[in-house]
Amino acid sequence: MTDPVQDTAHLGHVEVYTDRFDESLDFFTRVYGLKISGRDGDSAYLRAWDDYEFHTLKLTRHHTTGVGHIGYRVVSPEALDRRVKAIEASGYKTHGWVDGDAGHGRAFRFEDPFGHVFELYWDTVKYDPPADDRPALKNMASRYHAQGVSPRRLDHLNLLASDVTEFRDFMVTCLGSRVTEQIRLDNGRLGGCWFTVNNKTYDLACTEEHGRGDGRLHHITYATDQREDILRAADIFLENGVHIETGPHKHAIQGTFFLYVWEPAGNRVELANAGARLILDPDWETVTWTEAERKRGQAWGLKTIETFHTHGTPPAD
Repeated sequence: MTDPVQDTAHLGHVEVYTDRFDESLDFFTRVYGLKISGRDGDSAYLRAWDDYEFHTLKLTRHHTTGVGHIGYRVVSPEALDRRVKAIEASGYKTHGWVDGDAGHGRAFRFEDPFGHVFELYWDTVKYDPPADDRPALKNMASRYHAQGVSPRRLDHLNLLASDVTEFRDFMVTCLGSRVTEQIRLDNGRLGGCWFTVNNKTYDLACTEEHGRGDGRLHHITYATDQREDILRAADIFLENGVHIETGPHKHAIQGTFFLYVWEPAGNRVELANAGARLILDPDWETVTWTEAERKRGQAWGLKTIETFHTHGTPPAD
């Protein structure tokens, strides 16, 4: 095991494209329960009630669906310089510096071998709640609200790639990520990897692309305080006609209690509760699952449904 770089602090935000903007915005606010921090052109900036930054989801009107870009915040300006130098020296495709947006300052953009665009930034806009959103406890980012599902914070996202090993090398090189768990298929390929840059069990996962698409999104996930929040959410989704794809149930990998739905444009969205599970072990060894072990299903025996392997956004040709 190599020492993690530890220049990268956490997953900051994800830009999600939708070709049904008004319906998607209604889902993420009224049903899913995120708060609107602002609007800018064709984008809405959203956050969960205890996300400290201005936004963790940038929802953008687009001709298709999927992920626009993934933003990670670094630990300092010096860390940003180190990461940029390492990325430029790595040979991966770079887009260079951008000015940022309503939620953060300038950022350095680069791309994985499969078309997903990432950015690293330091200067951020911390959410400053107005009087009607100021929490009773000063150590909370904003007032708790019971609108819809109302998750607490952004947790992770899952991307698709035709070569998970190549994607793993990208994450380790560019972000200094550690692999906490992985799937090794019978043919020798990696079927999936789960990455972290801090002591969370994972902030990004990559699983094998079974379609012919590039740069596709599998899902984006927000976290709840407890499992019961997810059971309540299932009833909220049911009452609002939201497509429940699978769950509530418990993952074998990472032990996360989960529920997956599709928002109106078709992007997969998860609610998750990892309990108190953190990676505190400094010499944690990657847990490897075999193909046979994964075919047994999830932790309590629920079989992984076919669409979980085939559905991603944008749709593959």
